Amino acid sequence: MQSDNDPYELVAGVPSVDVFRRLRTDAGLSDKDPGAVAVALPGTWYGVVLRHEGEPIGMGRVVGDGGTAFQVVDICVHPAHQGRGLGRRIMAALTGELERRAPATAYVSLIADGPARFLYEKFGFADTAGHGSVGMYRLMGRS
Repeated sequence: MQSDNDPYELVAGVPSVDVFRRLRTDAGLSDKDPGAVAVALPGTWYGVVLRHEGEPIGMGRVVGDGGTAFQVVDICVHPAHQGRGLGRRIMAALTGELERRAPATAYVSLIADGPARFLYEKFGFADTAGHGSVGMYRLMGRS
């Protein structure tokens, strides 16, 4: 997914544990326990890593059961590369794979932080509140 003049390359897969953690924190997302990341990454249904001149600078993943439920997670782009449509490129790859392989009845969700919601809306995601359901979450280890 790279043209001759494009310094960015989007490749299918997931980064290493260390790169995953760096990409998240560089983009202002919370860090994750390395042991938890090591367990999580192999369970990725589909993932992409965005590289700039070979260096990982962004990523995104889809996790889920492969049939009825999927969640888009870990969308991030290094701040030095934001504002260039790269988040859109990551989302296009993830949603494209969902459209190709996920059953038509699958439920695909995500948690939108701040203004990222406007990007996700461009890919057909909408608020759940007011449509018979409300998104909820729980962080383990906290009551």
